[in-house]
Amino acid sequence: MLGFKRLGLLAALVLVGIAPAAAAQAAVQPSQQDTQYLQAIHQVNQFEIGKGELAGQKAQDQGVKDLGQQIATDHTQLDETVQQVASQLGVELSSELTADQQDATDQMNSASGEEFDQLWVTSNLTAHVQAIQATQTEISQGSDSSVIELAQTALPTLQTHYDELVELANQLGVPVPQSTGTPSPGMTTPGPGTTTESPAPGSTTESPAPGGGTGTETPAPGVS
Repeated sequence: MLGFKRLGLLAALVLVGIAPAAAAQAAVQPSQQDTQYLQAIHQVNQFEIGKGELAGQKAQDQGVKDLGQQIATDHTQLDETVQQVASQLGVELSSELTADQQDATDQMNSASGEEFDQLWVTSNLTAHVQAIQATQTEISQGSDSSVIELAQTALPTLQTHYDELVELANQLGVPVPQSTGTPSPGMTTPGPGTTTESPAPGSTTESPAPGGGTGTETPAPGVS
């Protein structure tokens, strides 16, 4: 009987030793890189969902309508995972668009016909360039395994969207714009009608993390 009591005491001591360690692990906060990536990619998702729905209502070209629906569906699914991971890590997400995202949305709301289609394709290309590059940065520089896994899952979808947008732009005769300085999602970028030069997604150039997660100086959040 004494042996069982000693075993019970040992088990209790082991559990007492494990509990503080588990609590300490749970209390570890996500890095700035991980936090800002989650916040920025959530806003990108909201932006793309809204634009996809807008394409279904206003697009003149059937290809824009179809791709808009697909992008909205994919980003809705992606954002479910983003919200789940953010909740687990205690990261707060904003339900509002950035000022630049809202400005781009307002421009598309004011346009119609061919002009709308061109603005929509241009805006989506710019946003996906940023999202791809920021996602690559999270994969290489993130700390939390759940956020890195999220980025790894998102990257193929974002790249597919970009490739389809480039094909659609070529069909419509729309120039393919890319954001100067390879900013991350949520950053300030040229408006939907602006064309600038930068390396294409997937290039080997180093890109900053969302909101300045790397050691390089980056602009403040605000995608368009």
